[in-house]
Amino acid sequence: MNSDQRKRRDNGNNKEVIMPNASSIIDMPEDYAGFLRDLKVHIKTERIKAVLSANSAQILLYWEIGRGILEKQSEAGWGAKVIDRLSNDLREAFPEMNGFSPRNLKYMRKFSELWPDKELVQRVAALIPWRNNQLLLDKIKDTNQRVWYAEQNIKNGWSRDVLAVQIETALHNRIGQTANNFEVTLPPEESDMAEQIFKDPYLFDFLGTAEVRKEAELEEKLIEHLEKFLLELGQGFAFVGRQVHMEVGGDDFYIDLLFYHLKLRCYVVVELKAGKFCPGHVSQLTMYMNIVDDLIRHPDDKPTIGLLLVREKNHTVAKYALAGNEKPIGVAEWEQLITDSLPEDLKPSLPSIEEIEKELEINTES
Repeated sequence: MNSDQRKRRDNGNNKEVIMPNASSIIDMPEDYAGFLRDLKVHIKTERIKAVLSANSAQILLYWEIGRGILEKQSEAGWGAKVIDRLSNDLREAFPEMNGFSPRNLKYMRKFSELWPDKELVQRVAALIPWRNNQLLLDKIKDTNQRVWYAEQNIKNGWSRDVLAVQIETALHNRIGQTANNFEVTLPPEESDMAEQIFKDPYLFDFLGTAEVRKEAELEEKLIEHLEKFLLELGQGFAFVGRQVHMEVGGDDFYIDLLFYHLKLRCYVVVELKAGKFCPGHVSQLTMYMNIVDDLIRHPDDKPTIGLLLVREKNHTVAKYALAGNEKPIGVAEWEQLITDSLPEDLKPSLPSIEEIEKELEINTES
């Protein structure tokens, strides 16, 4: 009995009746059987590796399956219907394995097509989950951008949802865009790192629908949504406190927000402004940084960095205001994004596209 046949026991006369597989009705290319046989052997081999290194082995296996399909379609002229047959046969051969749906096989083909360099796949794409790779295939056409987001995903450990947010908000266009004086106030290695840690603008889609007009209100909402605020700041920021009190010469001063950056090994003073940037903001922030360096900073810590978040700025004016300042400071805008996204607690109750497609398939078959 070959793979295109199934047994069914007739309850009336207790006989076995050979039922043809519905997929065998489609005429297959002459070299299909050999391809399927080799593919089964390869999958069995890779399953052992998958136990030891599940994600990486799975991604590489998907890449190789996609590569095989691409080659057969280009060299042997296989049509699209072959994927449906291949899906059926692979699921029959490996019933305990997921991922061999026609839709996923098409993703494998696209994955191999858009990531043609296997070495790059091993070094980058194979280190993030398959669902994240699918998102990159759907959302990003430019190869360099796709690689960049994959590398950032590895570095930051983003979930699929977080990766989607970073793509939608064009993180690649915001990283390293702050007006700053890092190059002349920090050693080269630290300057380069700081340049890539800070961004402009910072996008706050969690502030609500009412426009924020006061600094106290902005601070309150950022603290209220601290987890999302930290996500937007980026990996490495540890929250120290808000309205941090410091007494100097009998006078009281309060830092809006104080963080410590684990990679830069320094405190980060964040000053919030609800209006347009003016040069005087730099003097105020500089004083706060001097106080932190003198009263809070440990001898092993690097010099404090300042981040001034303003509603609006003239980039050229900000650069001139920072020129000659010996303290490392970045000036960036913040934007309040008013979105019509669903509340988080409602999202799980909605069916996914995959669930809708599956339901339609079931209804069609019945």
